[in-house]
Amino acid sequence: MSLSPHVFDANADNFNRLVLENSHKGPVLVHFWTPKAAPCFILMPRLVKLAAEYGGKFLLVMLNADELPELARRFSVNSVPTVKFFWRGEVAHTIHGADPDSSFREVLDRFIAGDANRAHALGVAAWQSGNIQQARMLLANAAMAEPDNLAIPRDLAKLLWSEGDGEQALKLLNSLPHEAQREPEIARLHAHLNLAEAARLAPSLDEIDERLSQHADDLDAHYQRAAVLLANDDFDAAMTELLFITRTDRAYRHDIGRTSLLALFDLLGSAHPLTRQFRQALSESLH
Repeated sequence: MSLSPHVFDANADNFNRLVLENSHKGPVLVHFWTPKAAPCFILMPRLVKLAAEYGGKFLLVMLNADELPELARRFSVNSVPTVKFFWRGEVAHTIHGADPDSSFREVLDRFIAGDANRAHALGVAAWQSGNIQQARMLLANAAMAEPDNLAIPRDLAKLLWSEGDGEQALKLLNSLPHEAQREPEIARLHAHLNLAEAARLAPSLDEIDERLSQHADDLDAHYQRAAVLLANDDFDAAMTELLFITRTDRAYRHDIGRTSLLALFDLLGSAHPLTRQFRQALSESLH
């Protein structure tokens, strides 16, 4: 029986339709409760009041875990009250206990901000909470929903890289339109990831130096050398290699020497002596 136009009771027959199907239209909050737990009766009227306040922007579903223990187990509910936020058929967030209304509003406002912004914010929150698979799903959905918002592929690439999937992170950035790849924030992230991946795949410095002794203008070898030196925290020598690449061929890998230097300037900060030194050298080489 409906408690209000936006609040419903779950049962075994209506759960999929009421919760999972409706979550493709907007957020659905499921309050797992039991009549034995007093905090549930404290939280319940507050949630009903929130549902009225938001006026249909989310659906509130009450689920008695004593009557529906299989559904409680299915969603790993071990204590009550627990509120799970469903979106696009998945649990996107969980609040355990009778948190203050501000906690619920904060999460609800992320959902209601708009599909792409909602998925982006929830994806970042899931990543910060350690829910990596959920974060990847949410960020991928957001990227498809709003392809012009470069903050979304940026964060997804960072997530992929942090989880050891550098190849996929670079593929994602490489798949962006050329105009997007030239945006400073994307270009510099791309440069960071390229250097780190190059260092991972590079041969030893001795092997690289042997190649350069035979072909001093081998820019691939100079770039690998820069990557390995940077991985060894030898910023000065790495930046010298990148400056050489920039001076030799601006077209090499879409000007990766210059964009890599700019990324390192950001990393070191404008006051760092190496930033000042190489920024001046870069300026002179370009003019």
